[in-house]
Amino acid sequence: MYAEAGSRAVYLRRKRAARRRLAFQWSLVGVGTLVLGTLALGLLFAGSPKTLPEGATVAGLEVGGLTTPQAVGLLEQRYEDLKRTPVTFTAGPREFKVRPNEVVFEVDWRAAVETARRQGDGFAPIRGLRRLERRFFGGDITPPAQAYDELLTHKLNALAKRIDRPERQAAIRLRGLNPQTVRGSTGRTLDRDAAARVMMSSLVAFERRPVALPVEITQPEVTADELAPVLAQVQTAVSGPVHLVRGPTRWRMPRWRVATLLDLPDKGATTLAIGGPKANAWFAKFRDSVGHEPRDAQFVVVNDEVLVKPSQPGVRLDVDAAKKAILTAALSETDRTARLVVETAPPERTTREARAMGITGLVGGYTTTYGGDPNRLHNVRLVAQLVDGALIPPGAEFSFNQTTGERSPERGFLEAPVIINGELQNGIGGGVCQVSTTVFNAAFEAGLSITSRTNHALYISHYPQGRDATVNYPDLDLKFQNDTDKWLLLRTFVGASQLTVNLYGTPVDRRVEVETAPLDVTGAPAVKRIPDPSIWVGEQVTQEVGEPSRKTAVTRRVYTKDGKKLYDTTWASYYRSEPTIVHYGTKPRPKAPPPPPPPANKKKDPPPPPPPPPTNEQPPPPPA
Repeated sequence: MYAEAGSRAVYLRRKRAARRRLAFQWSLVGVGTLVLGTLALGLLFAGSPKTLPEGATVAGLEVGGLTTPQAVGLLEQRYEDLKRTPVTFTAGPREFKVRPNEVVFEVDWRAAVETARRQGDGFAPIRGLRRLERRFFGGDITPPAQAYDELLTHKLNALAKRIDRPERQAAIRLRGLNPQTVRGSTGRTLDRDAAARVMMSSLVAFERRPVALPVEITQPEVTADELAPVLAQVQTAVSGPVHLVRGPTRWRMPRWRVATLLDLPDKGATTLAIGGPKANAWFAKFRDSVGHEPRDAQFVVVNDEVLVKPSQPGVRLDVDAAKKAILTAALSETDRTARLVVETAPPERTTREARAMGITGLVGGYTTTYGGDPNRLHNVRLVAQLVDGALIPPGAEFSFNQTTGERSPERGFLEAPVIINGELQNGIGGGVCQVSTTVFNAAFEAGLSITSRTNHALYISHYPQGRDATVNYPDLDLKFQNDTDKWLLLRTFVGASQLTVNLYGTPVDRRVEVETAPLDVTGAPAVKRIPDPSIWVGEQVTQEVGEPSRKTAVTRRVYTKDGKKLYDTTWASYYRSEPTIVHYGTKPRPKAPPPPPPPANKKKDPPPPPPPPPTNEQPPPPPA
């Protein structure tokens, strides 16, 4: 029994091995047949290696069966015929026409043909299989092309300008006092990089069918449905007046005023608020009705004594709290009353602080006289206002330029005579140096430390000798230091023809001694000759008499009240000469008139008698 079972198992194993051998043999036969068939098929479709494979296309044009030179020539000729024929590009309903010669600089047709040739190249069987694949599956080749970069960018910019459209968020608008919802819309943006690739490939293709440009579509983030609750709020807000209350005072805000204060949802906003330019302008005016600004302690000069006018705190409307209160009242259907909140605003300088500054009396001052044309007088008054009231802390330095700022037409300065490059000309801000010179002399007389001063280029006789001070923004400045232990107050007083500058603080009783050197002439004035076509040649007229160059010096010695010397300073001043202006004539003199002709009836003188004829006679001898 066991022997029979073993014999059957051996039989079955042998039978399975035989089937496997048979299957393997048939597999080898199948593979061999497939290989032989494939090789035969490759040989059948191999064709000539000198021609391009059937089914090869370049830029949509069939070039199969042509040699490389034939294909290149065909492609170049066809492109030459079409390069002025526009291609239509579309973006939604919009159409744009572009000619290849407007953008394309060069097309490498030979490189495209070479790519097509390589796709069907190789040994005969392999070449045939490649060409068979090309014939059945195709595959167009886009030739490499080079564009005019600036022209392509310009075209893309022009297309984007007409295509691009930002998405519009849903919003709420008021038509009169009726709120309405404005629905949003999608946005559209040209994909420039992809559009450049699409445009270049389409311009070198031989088909002239519309080509869609790649665009990105964006959806609005806020829809009309999301704003439905806010629309109901706006309807409630403008349904009736709102009353404002502060203590016993009440203000009635009508419906149209409430509407102007509303900041409606727009540009992605989804909430209602009080705000916007109209609301800010209204609150700026309304604040004055509710409260008042604080007033700083002020210094009042009475007969060289300085009194302190007390400060006053201010009352200011809390605008942010008022906006919230008004919005709450407007959104209520029953209680439409907004209670305003105010806050106390302290002054920047209290009475106590002003008195602690120690400004009690006159420390020093000076007065100069002035005149000139109306523009110069205007500039003097304007810059005097700018420095008036300047406060200088103990130890700090006063700067004329920093205090006044730039002297420009935008700030109200006019043209007037001013010294420019050593000559008197018209310029913006003429007359400013009248104020700077007066300020310098006030600090000079007060015995303060003067750290920066420059004399004028020309000598000006109506200023104190050697004590003028010119300024020019921003390089030439007048500076002095408050070397006292109390604050200084600079005040200006402008009269009809006089300007006074006083410095107030705690009087220090300094003694100032001044020594002025003679005004020495250092050079004769030059002569500046100017041609004048209105004067006869050979004549000249002196228009202006020049001034010589000069120099002088001022020494100031400052002593304390107990005799200690604080300063011993000398300021030297050098003034340029002013040329004598002489106009000489260039007008040609007229020619003298010719003599008059002789009268017609005047008799001519008879001609002289002719000389006697020559003779052979000898003259008689002279007497003995």
